[in-house]
Amino acid sequence: MYETMDELEASVQRKLYRIRDLVDDMGAVKVRETSPDGSITAEVDGNGALLNLEFSQEISRLSPEDFEATLTATARAAAAAAFARRADIVTAFNEEVAE
Repeated sequence: MYETMDELEASVQRKLYRIRDLVDDMGAVKVRETSPDGSITAEVDGNGALLNLEFSQEISRLSPEDFEATLTATARAAAAAAFARRADIVTAFNEEVAE
């Protein structure tokens, strides 16, 4: 395991720094998704919270129902991508810590 207290302390310190990096990396996740027709772009954070919406002129061609469906699908896709990115970050962290 550890030969000296200094080795143990250094190992714990490295893990602490890595945990701080994990928190920073997860907090930095932001994802933008644009609908296939280009009418709506949604930006979300790593928790899937909506940060920004952008609309192009293409929304004038959408019915209210299509607008709602496009908005929902685009925001959902952005949130799914953000969650996938967070999962990748956590997986990489777990693999590194397990070594």
